[in-house]
Order: sequence, then structure tokens, then C-alpha cells
Amino acid sequence: MANTKSAIKAARKTERLTVRNKAVKTRLKTLHKKFEVAAKAGDAAAAKAAGSAYASAMDKATKSGVVHKNAAARAKSHVAKFAQAK
Repeated sequence: MANTKSAIKAARKTERLTVRNKAVKTRLKTLHKKFEVAAKAGDAAAAKAAGSAYASAMDKATKSGVVHKNAAARAKSHVAKFAQAK
């Protein structure tokens, strides 16, 4: 257990941020799955909408520090690459 006041505060903060990070990552995974399903189905309009939502969520996750900016750029690039192919 934490001994100092600052360590106790840091432990509380870590718990709070862990919950937030998990929620954001779960949402990203869900949006990515929706994109993949739409892409495999061949529905270009649905894939484009799902890709846009995924890219937007990825940007928000990057801004809050949940996802590294290069990882977000790579993921968005893969989505855009597919969108241009169709």
C-alpha cells in the first residue's frame, strides 16, 4: 500500500485513468470491428461511415493520451487505404 500522501493520490488517479483508458480502448475495438464487418460485406457507404467514426474516435483517444499518435496514424492510414481501394 502507498505510504505517502502523494502516492495515495497517485494510486487513486491511476485507478480512475485505468477505467477511462479501458472504456476508450473498448470503444475503439468496437468501432474497428464495425468497420471490418462493413468492409467485408462490400458495403462501401457503411464502410466509409464506420471508418470515419473510427478515425474520429482514434483522434480523440490520441488527444487524451490513451493511444500513441503514431499508432493512431497507422490505424487511420489502414482505414483510409481501404476506403480509397473501394
